Amino acid sequence: MTQEITIREAQQMVDHWIRTIGVRYFSELTNMAVLTEEVGELARVMSRRYGDQTFKPGENQDPADEMADVLWVLLCLANQTGVDLTEALRKNIEKKTTRDKHRFDSLRQEAT
Repeated sequence: MTQEITIREAQQMVDHWIRTIGVRYFSELTNMAVLTEEVGELARVMSRRYGDQTFKPGENQDPADEMADVLWVLLCLANQTGVDLTEALRKNIEKKTTRDKHRFDSLRQEAT
């Protein structure tokens, strides 16, 4: 059985890996470019799996792997810039809940 990983633990695991197996963090700007590249790779898989394009022979078809790549680089950026993603996500959900509490009421009523 695989143990669940919290966001905070994931940040710590990535930092440990960078410091013990990797050489160092890339610069923040480089990691931002890498994040953009990884999101593009995820978009490629999604557009082929759920959109109108088809996969080329041998092309990666696993969105989970691409999502994990995106998450890895995002965790690196959070570590580099001192962002606690657990707290940031909690605050972001609170913000969206306050802002959008009644935003979709009419759509919910239509759906019932």
